Amino acid sequence: MPTPEPRIPTTAGAGPMSYAIFQLARAHRAYAAAMLREMDLHPGQELLLMQLLDRDGQTQSELLGSVGLDHSTVSKSLRRMQDAGLLVREPAAHDRRVMVVHLTDKGRAMREPIAALWRALEETTARNLSERQAESFVETAYAITEAISSRALPEEESA
Repeated sequence: MPTPEPRIPTTAGAGPMSYAIFQLARAHRAYAAAMLREMDLHPGQELLLMQLLDRDGQTQSELLGSVGLDHSTVSKSLRRMQDAGLLVREPAAHDRRVMVVHLTDKGRAMREPIAALWRALEETTARNLSERQAESFVETAYAITEAISSRALPEEESA
């Protein structure tokens, strides 16, 4: 049975693709958040863990740049993760104001559970797509991301 067309509010009628992206992002985030809760993680913490699993010992600034979250969100997440025993933060030897983040054994043990979560999320997400549709979606999503990221600022913002 086909999924019914979503009712797009009239004020969003000129932007059906943007509204679809909003709906998709909201549904995907909610599903991922439910899966993360089962692992005692909050959304975004898995992204920080993945970055640290790839390269342990990053500074908070490096992590901030790699996950694309704002400073307060990253700081709050790292504090929660430290309280949960997943990582430790310590001042850098070269500059005591710079905090370096290291995984604990408990944090390193999250590699396979996070990989399994990501696989399950991907399987559910792509369940109704052919392999070519999934590949095309990924290409399209990155093209849209690039278009948004490289947009020209309106004159009032750039002045």
